[in-house]
Amino acid sequence: MSCQRKYWKILIPILVIAAAAALGWIVMSLWNWLLPSLFPGVRQIAFLQALGLFVLCRILFGGFRGRGGWRGGHHRQRWEQMSEEEREKFKQGMRSFGRRWHRGEMNPPEQKEPKTPTPDGV
Repeated sequence: MSCQRKYWKILIPILVIAAAAALGWIVMSLWNWLLPSLFPGVRQIAFLQALGLFVLCRILFGGFRGRGGWRGGHHRQRWEQMSEEEREKFKQGMRSFGRRWHRGEMNPPEQKEPKTPTPDGV
């Protein structure tokens, strides 16, 4: 194994740990600067709490692979495989979906209450 490979095998974990520490510090600083002044009941958080919050947010919203959304994901690949007609049909469908959503047509139909029988049986 070359000396350069050994160097990178040591350097990469150190850089990952340093980046995680820096991001945890940024989350802690932003939280402690913004949230207690915006919301009176919110307390300041410590570094480990900020690091945990960062990890939780990455799990819930971003993942850890760094290739979310359209950057290198399967969405772009599917889009590139579509013909022009398929792309236009998809765009039209998304436009009509937005209009139906804003008009309230996407809400489930309301259930009508069953009529209770009256004492005379009608």
